[in-house]
Amino acid sequence: MNKVKTWVDENLQGDRVIWAVVFILSMISILVVYSSIGTLAFKRAVSPEKYLFTHTLHVIIGLAAMWFAHRVDYRYYSKLSRIALWISIPLLIYTFKNGTEINEASRWIQVPFFGSFQPSDFASLALIVNLASMLSKRQQNIDDIKESLIPILFWCGIVCGLIALTNMSTAVLLLLTCMLIMFIGRVPTKYLAMLMFVGILFGALAFKFGVRGGTVMNRVNDFIGYVQGEKELPFQAKHAHIAIATGGIAGKGPGNSDQRNILPHPYSDFVYAIVIEEYGMMGGIVVLMLYLVLLHRGMKAAYNSERAFAGLLSAGLSFDIVCQAMINMGVVVGLGPITGQPLPLISMGGTSMVFTGLSLGIILSVSRGERDETWSQKTMRTEDSKNIEAKAA
Repeated sequence: MNKVKTWVDENLQGDRVIWAVVFILSMISILVVYSSIGTLAFKRAVSPEKYLFTHTLHVIIGLAAMWFAHRVDYRYYSKLSRIALWISIPLLIYTFKNGTEINEASRWIQVPFFGSFQPSDFASLALIVNLASMLSKRQQNIDDIKESLIPILFWCGIVCGLIALTNMSTAVLLLLTCMLIMFIGRVPTKYLAMLMFVGILFGALAFKFGVRGGTVMNRVNDFIGYVQGEKELPFQAKHAHIAIATGGIAGKGPGNSDQRNILPHPYSDFVYAIVIEEYGMMGGIVVLMLYLVLLHRGMKAAYNSERAFAGLLSAGLSFDIVCQAMINMGVVVGLGPITGQPLPLISMGGTSMVFTGLSLGIILSVSRGERDETWSQKTMRTEDSKNIEAKAA
């Protein structure tokens, strides 16, 4: 037992609660995805165990990315984020022009030997890190329009606008995350309003020239029509509600879902419906609470940090992950129009697993750095006290 504790202390540093939440969600992901892929495997004439192996491998890769990211000093990510932003621009343009269509959306590009890759995840992470870096360096002249506001609006507008061309929901979520980071970073309200204006402007352009404008409008109109009692539920939402209603309090049990054979993409967009159907309302509440705990620990790391960059970084990444989860779960239970947002750490998908793991690793790096600094300060104070006592004696 002591050897296990020693290994954990040496290799899993940072906030232990975050580690525990991630491991629990990863186990839930493997169980629920395996239960949900039967129909997909049948349609493609392959064994379900093949998808189970692939998904488990993606989970392990995501955890490995998390581990490597948490071993790196979070301050290095400030330097890497600008390079990543410049790389993300041509990737997003290429996706818009030549993206591969998967699940009725052209958001991916094919990478030889690695399969499909979603550049919007890469660009979102790069923008959040770079925005936290820019704000932390400009705290003394945050009101300067030329030095502070224009670079922030430029990067937020360009990245969110390019993402919106192929993925409107991700662009809106990223814009909200940027506004939260700016609010925490003491940016004046009038500048937040300017960011909102830029977001609306680029959003309008994305509706006009993007590939998802019509789909977004149809889904919003369907949701509004249902709320007003003028339309029926869309097919996906209807069967998600059936899954929730038949799940009851304790659920039907692992592997006993009926709607997994009817729902489109029950292993990704509507995986939360399968969670509730098989594990009941209690299982759904447990998953919801795990995400809230994740948000609390990420915000705690931000609160405890003594550096502006660390606090903005942890808060922005925590909000982005958990808000994405809330949107996914809200859509499943009928609180919003259908989107293509996966459930972080649970939905099947390689790119999502990797970049969610990187984001959590950076949050852990922040919490690890603050803990190490606190320990160092206490050690120095103890040594100083001993030296004073020795001189007095």
